[in-house]
Amino acid sequence: MSQLVLNGEDGVAKWEWHKPEFRKQAVERMEVSKNLGLLAKELGISVRTLYHWKDKQLGRPKKIREPVPREKKLEDEIRQLKQSLANRALEVDFFKGALQRVKARRQPNTATGGEASTTTSGT
Repeated sequence: MSQLVLNGEDGVAKWEWHKPEFRKQAVERMEVSKNLGLLAKELGISVRTLYHWKDKQLGRPKKIREPVPREKKLEDEIRQLKQSLANRALEVDFFKGALQRVKARRQPNTATGGEASTTTSGT
């Protein structure tokens, strides 16, 4: 295996990255390297770039990570809040109806001067 030519101690010149030979040699070194972080640092690139080059060289399709979009989270939160609001509206309707039934059961005391339902204490 041929060695990658380093540009002094600073690593590889950026223009070297664009050469297919450089990328091929980097992937070959990646296969035998025990510490990819050290290799990436030596080459002046990220470990992610090494894996990207390897996948590209092997003809693997680009990995697409689909994070949960912010809109999806917000839509879920809106749905949950709407459900909570509907539950609260049902509770309010229930308590309004209960209050009306309680008021209807109370009999108005229109008679004046009638006896009190309890006796006065102490007299």
